[in-house]
Amino acid sequence: MNSSPEQAQASQASAVRAAGDRTIQQYENWMQTNAAAHLMRAARESGITARLREKQHTLDELCQSLSLCTETTKLLLDGLVAIGFVEQYEEDFALARAGHLLCQYDDDLGDSRWERLVGRLNNRGLAEVDAAAHRARIAATQWIHTAAAMQAAEILDIGGESATPAPRILDLGCGSAVWSCAFAHRDAGATVVAVDEAAALKAACSTADSIGLSDRFRTIESDPLAATVGEQQFDLVVLAQSLSGYSDDQAARLLQKSAAALKSGGRIAAPDFYLGPSRAGLKESLGRLSVHLATPAGRVRDLRECQAMFLAAGLGEIQFTYLAASEAGLGMMVAARP
Repeated sequence: MNSSPEQAQASQASAVRAAGDRTIQQYENWMQTNAAAHLMRAARESGITARLREKQHTLDELCQSLSLCTETTKLLLDGLVAIGFVEQYEEDFALARAGHLLCQYDDDLGDSRWERLVGRLNNRGLAEVDAAAHRARIAATQWIHTAAAMQAAEILDIGGESATPAPRILDLGCGSAVWSCAFAHRDAGATVVAVDEAAALKAACSTADSIGLSDRFRTIESDPLAATVGEQQFDLVVLAQSLSGYSDDQAARLLQKSAAALKSGGRIAAPDFYLGPSRAGLKESLGRLSVHLATPAGRVRDLRECQAMFLAAGLGEIQFTYLAASEAGLGMMVAARP
């Protein structure tokens, strides 16, 4: 049934209004997101975050101990409560649980990384990039990938009927070993050898101890690229968030070392950022840009490049899946040694 000119005109006007509403909403979202970040920065820089991390405080206690303006502090606290960074219990204010999770590497909300962006756009600041700091940050914040690690363990069918019983797992560049511990947790006979620098291994041992894996968890203190791990010793090699942090040459060397460490039929599992065929969303774009800013020569590679690298290392049966449980947009590439 054909619509009348009046109906067509009304429909067009409605579409224009809807488009205008979406534009305004987008504008407001940008403004509110930026404002929320500034609220959290102000809380950190004024000392409010540190005070509330210690214990609950009233408004008057905060203002007196930090010499703050009462009116402005009250308005700031209201905003922090609204975004969930602070919780209020009658007259007391407390740091929310998520706020307590911020560590030395993200207490500034990533400002130390993002402030490099303009310099890198103008080909400056590369000398300031420290790959070791990037790996340390991954180790300190790897707990956020626990759900994704558990999903990856299911995908790999560790402990399942078709899986290798009591697998020997090599976690090369383990960070805090969240991934390998999640894998070993599914098979009571699995053992883990975790390789990384001293600070990361301390966090890794803590992870293993927290879920009762200490007696099945061994460590080797070494730069993963330089580590001696033996050949044809392992059923599974984990390269978690590692390949993207290295140059092409270093990533190829790490893959070759990993492939050599595998028994025949053993697998490599590499949870990381990847470039897929579809347009990246915000979290994927930020993850890729973060790797670029935080490493001297690391980069997020597309799936075809990664497939070629795995093939060059003598690996086959290459498969890839996105990890739906990953809030950061990670995927996992899996390959086997013939």
